[in-house]
Amino acid sequence: MTTRRLWIFVLAAGLCAAAAAPPALAQASPKPPLFSLAVSGYVKTDIFYDTRQTTSLREGHFLLYPKGPATDPAGVDANARGSLNILSIQTRAALKITGPDALGAKTSAYVEAEFFGTSDADLNGFRLRHGYLKLNWPRSELMIGQFWHPLFVTDCFPDVVSFNTGAPFQPFNRSPQVRFTQTFGRLSLAATALAQRDFASNGPEGTGSVYLRNASLPELNLKLQLTARNDERKTETVAGAGFDLMRIAPRIATAAGYATEESLTGLAAMAFFKQKWPAWTWKAEAVWGQNLHHLTMLGGYGVRDVVDPVRMDWAYTPVATFSAWTEVQTNGPTWQTGLFAGYSKNLGARREITGDTFSRGPNIDTLYRLSPRLVYNAGKLRFAGEVELTAASYGTPDLFGKVLEARFVRNVRLLLAAYYFF
Repeated sequence: MTTRRLWIFVLAAGLCAAAAAPPALAQASPKPPLFSLAVSGYVKTDIFYDTRQTTSLREGHFLLYPKGPATDPAGVDANARGSLNILSIQTRAALKITGPDALGAKTSAYVEAEFFGTSDADLNGFRLRHGYLKLNWPRSELMIGQFWHPLFVTDCFPDVVSFNTGAPFQPFNRSPQVRFTQTFGRLSLAATALAQRDFASNGPEGTGSVYLRNASLPELNLKLQLTARNDERKTETVAGAGFDLMRIAPRIATAAGYATEESLTGLAAMAFFKQKWPAWTWKAEAVWGQNLHHLTMLGGYGVRDVVDPVRMDWAYTPVATFSAWTEVQTNGPTWQTGLFAGYSKNLGARREITGDTFSRGPNIDTLYRLSPRLVYNAGKLRFAGEVELTAASYGTPDLFGKVLEARFVRNVRLLLAAYYFF
């Protein structure tokens, strides 16, 4: 039998077997895979010009506020000088994994990384943004891993073009955590225990997670949220409030070599609201808190007393901050416009600060920001422009950390961004 006839015979036998197979077997479909993977992300380039030197991260990319006056002997402010940069370090990729049920729950995981690095020295470094697993039951959810801090409300945050996402007026922090959420109809209650990694507290050894680790207690957060959606009317209402507690141990040994148990406890509270209509959306949030350095906001703490001169043991007092922001934007599929406004105030400390201060912006009394934007979407492409006016009033802190005789300096950032989503 020739090779050609052999192949014809095998093909005919296969067709006959398929025709003779039982209906259930002939129509059976392959089993679905145990796991599914979905890749997403975007490529983004930012072009920005500042009219003044700024306090920022990653070569100016993550803008916080303008630097204070730096007057030379001739009376010229050296910080009143502009700068220009082009960066693509916000480019990122994400992987979503869903798998078989376990413990009576739907299981999933999510990993997201970008080229933003962990410091200016690590610019272009590939770093983890989010990495967590989820167990979802009908009315509850358990999440374990790194994700947004609960004070960053994923259903209500500024949709600005700038990567700062409204910081330092808006809390900005991603942390390793364990979060359990229970839903009661439109209400949800989330309880979270957090550690620190990329966003950490400040202290005698610089910025790091060691102060929270040595306190032997995770940061604790409780958040209540109402979510009401009407798909027919294309409306959504989100409102809620949260409470946060964090204790840190700035030192475990004094300068004299004695072990110390002194610690610092800071509290924070927030309230937020979002209303979405078919044509436009309004959002707002207010935050009050103590020692908010790890949230990329103003504030921190200072040494209030030397409780034992022989042992050189310190006691601490937190510096409080109030911040609020609001935003309006249109919801068009092609063209979108928006306006963000933010305000932050240094409220000082309740006790006198007699020693060192470990704080962000200790000589800043007030911050404000106005930033209009225009966005154009064309399929997977997006082009956006934003003008960001940020002002900071600098002065001299008194014994309670309140800033006196403050005067404003201002920076205007002109930002152009290009995205390609996938």
